[in-house]
Order: sequence, then structure tokens, then C-alpha cells
Amino acid sequence: MLTYPNIDPVALALGPISVHWYGLMYLLAFLFAWGLASYRAKQRQGWTMDMVSDLIFYGALGVILGGRVGYVLFYGFSQFLENPLWLFQVWTGGMSFHGGFLGVMLAMVVWCRKYQKSTFETLDFIAPCVPTGLMFGRIGNFIGGELWGRPVTNPDYAFGMVFPHVDNLVRHPSQLYQALGEGLILFIILWWFSSKPRPRMAVSALFLIGYGLARFVVEFFREPDNGQLFIAWMSKGQALSLPMIIIGLWMMWYAYQKKIYDWQVPQKSK
Repeated sequence: MLTYPNIDPVALALGPISVHWYGLMYLLAFLFAWGLASYRAKQRQGWTMDMVSDLIFYGALGVILGGRVGYVLFYGFSQFLENPLWLFQVWTGGMSFHGGFLGVMLAMVVWCRKYQKSTFETLDFIAPCVPTGLMFGRIGNFIGGELWGRPVTNPDYAFGMVFPHVDNLVRHPSQLYQALGEGLILFIILWWFSSKPRPRMAVSALFLIGYGLARFVVEFFREPDNGQLFIAWMSKGQALSLPMIIIGLWMMWYAYQKKIYDWQVPQKSK
């Protein structure tokens, strides 16, 4: 049995200025995304460093605004009604991936209009750079002691953890499960898949399928937000992830039907 280390949420304090771990994880997420996207831009024609920097800026706005608004709407609407200013208290935690995802989609549409790029060409380009950001975000959740797991059913489970600020039950450290599944593992799969020519929309489709599956599975080990289930056994996170899987599967089929390539079109063997 492990015990949650109760990490100080403040990573660095300089007089009146405090740098929180949660904000630091977001900074690392955007820096990694910028570095990975910059590397990918060097492998593609029609992409510049200025475009990458602008893309990450637009994406960051989409993540922060969409993530916070999505969390309030999906998981804390009653608290928002009691205290509308809670919407702006992002330093207290509370971000929704699904809200951030919708926010990024909107930001990408605006960016594509500015640079006259196809929406799915852009999404295919940036999708492999996203999972590392999700990984850092989940590590931030763990450091902040939020989004803990459900109680462990097997008392001999080696990775069970007690979160003293919650209760004395041995729980799954589901934040770390998510950091591994929808973060590191999904990154490796997407980076490998996108390293070779794929039809337009296929990389985005794989992201939807991969994230949706990882999130759906881990939700069985994660305590439902605010203790609420969507239906009898399904959490809100699972209910929001299921459409991602279905849409992703359809997109993958459609991509390989159309076979539109944005870079290095494969040559037919003679």
C-alpha cells in the first residue's frame, strides 16, 4: 500500500509570486507540444516556425478556455450557479479534457482560416503532439491531489494508494493510469503511426479512438466526478468518450476510402 505524498501545490515561491505545480505542468505541456510540432514542421513542406508558434498559441487558448468552461458545464454547473466567479478560478484546478478538446477544435478552425490550411491537415499535424500535454496535465492532477481513483477491491494490489485528504480507503491512483494510457502510450502509438504517410483524417481518427478507449477503460478505476454517474454504471467521462470512439472509427474508414495524402504520397509498386 502506498500513501499519497501530499505535495505542496506551490512549486516555487518568490516573495508575493507563487508558481503552482498545476500551472507549471501546463507550461511543460505547451513547451513539449511546441517542440514536437517544430520537429514535425521540418519534415513537412508548407509549414514554418511562425505557423507552429501561432498554432500552439491558438491551441493553448482553446485548451484553457474550453477546458475550464467544459468542466463547469459538464461537472460543476450547480457550483457555478452558486458562485459564477468560480468559472475564473482556474488555479484551483478543474479542467475538462472534452471541453478543452472542443475549444481546440474551434481554435484550429480559426487558425486554418488565417493560414488557408485544410482543417484535417492541421489536426493530423498537431494530434501526435497532444498526448504529452495530457500526460503532464494528469501528473498535475496527481500533484494537486484531485481526480483520485475508486477504492481498490483487491487488498493485495501493489499500487493501491491512500489519499489522506479524501479518506482512509486504499484507492487506485487513476491520475497516473491516465498519464500512462492517454499520455505516454497514446503518444508512442500516434508518433509511430504519423511517421509514415497516412491519408488525411487518419491520424486524427486514431487520436479519437485511442484517447476514447484509454479514457473509457480508466474511468472504471476513477472516482466519478462529484460522485455522479451518467447512467447506472457509466460515468460522464465514459459517456463523453464513447462518441469519440464511434466518430474516430468512422473517420478512419472514410480516410482510407478517400485516400487523400497531404505529404509524401506513396508510390505504387510496379
